[in-house]
Amino acid sequence: MSTSASAPPVRLLLCDDHAVVRAGLRALLSSAEGIEVVGEAGSGEEALALAARLRPDVVLMDLQLDDGMDGVTATRRLTSGDAAGPRVLVLTMFDTDADITRAIEAGATGYLLKAERPEELFTAIHNAASGRTALSAPVADRLLTRLRSPAPTLSAREREILGQLARGLGNREIARALFISEATVKTHLGRIYGKLGVDTRAGAVAVAKERRLLP
Repeated sequence: MSTSASAPPVRLLLCDDHAVVRAGLRALLSSAEGIEVVGEAGSGEEALALAARLRPDVVLMDLQLDDGMDGVTATRRLTSGDAAGPRVLVLTMFDTDADITRAIEAGATGYLLKAERPEELFTAIHNAASGRTALSAPVADRLLTRLRSPAPTLSAREREILGQLARGLGNREIARALFISEATVKTHLGRIYGKLGVDTRAGAVAVAKERRLLP
């Protein structure tokens, strides 16, 4: 019998708002050596309550929770307490830069996609319990690409317009607020979209928030 086989199992708490997904994960994890599912939560609030009572080693956290607290907020709350708190391993369908950044900044130890093979999930749970980072290959690729890419340089006027966009103003309102023409606003927006690699107003605001470009 190896040393790892005799070690206590990793105590795992599941947090996903879909009961069928939780049932599938529990069934899958029951076949994994050295992992014990100690509880299930259907919301961020329930995850906090169960974590305080059950003291899991790792919380497997979905980011998109329908009601109440989202997964990022729950992650931040779970990891901001004492050092003996659980590690949080995000398991989600979403791999956007904004989601990845928010989860890691909130304190997540790892970020996995639901398309991962079971063996990758098992390994990631053990790694998370030991405090080691666990990232899906596509997530790691996105992070490396971002780190290698220089941050876009926006002019003062472009930053002003981004700030107005973030407030939800339309082109006409932005033009009035900044005492410029609508045509000028459209020209600046085109440049902003190009620099940020987006093609919508919502995309520009999301990337600007993620990269802390807003004034």
